[in-house]
Amino acid sequence: MKIAVITDDGQKISQHFGRTPFYLVATIENGQITKREMREKLGHVHFANEPHEAEVPGQQHGFGPESQNRHARMAQTINDCEAVLCSGMGMGAYESLKGGGIRPVVTDIELIEDAIKAYIEGTIEDHIERLH
Repeated sequence: MKIAVITDDGQKISQHFGRTPFYLVATIENGQITKREMREKLGHVHFANEPHEAEVPGQQHGFGPESQNRHARMAQTINDCEAVLCSGMGMGAYESLKGGGIRPVVTDIELIEDAIKAYIEGTIEDHIERLH
C-alpha cells in the first residue's frame, strides 16, 4: 500500500492541497513504512496562465470541468496511492480525488510520521469541516 502526504519539507503536512509543491509517498508493508519518496506535485502556480472558469450560480467553486481537470492532473503522480493526507483542501479537489479512486483525508495531525501511523492504525479522523 502507498499513502501520499502533501508537504513543503518532507516532515510536516502542508495546509493546502492546491498550493503545495510536493507529495511524500510512503510505501507500507506489514504495517511499517518501508520506503519514502518525494514527488513533485502540480499546483495552482502551474495553472496560473490557464483560463479560469466562470463561477456558475448554484455550483460550488472547484466543481467545473476545468477545475476537475486540474485536480486530476495534480493527482496523476499519486495514482498508485490509496490515500492522500492533507491539512486542508477545497471541496472540489476532495471530490475529484475520491472520484479518481484516491481517498482524501483532511487531518489535524501536523507531523507526517504521526499521520501515517494513525492512517495505518485506522485511527486518523477525516476533518471534512476543514474543506472550503
